[in-house]
Amino acid sequence: METVLMVLQLIVSLGLIVAIVLQESKGEGLGSIGGGAQMFFDKPTRLEATLEKATTTLAVLFLLLTIILLII
Repeated sequence: METVLMVLQLIVSLGLIVAIVLQESKGEGLGSIGGGAQMFFDKPTRLEATLEKATTTLAVLFLLLTIILLII
């Protein structure tokens, strides 16, 4: 059972890495202070919204798997 959970955690971690790398860089940083209104008025595309949801889901899954493996 522990081996199955470890393999599942490996798959989730690779998916999380891919989801993070595929996201577009925001790039505003402190530049938004000097009139970078694009950060506030730019609509996210469908791909960006999907990647954001996938990242959140995979991060929660990774956290839960880590806690379960810690308990076992």
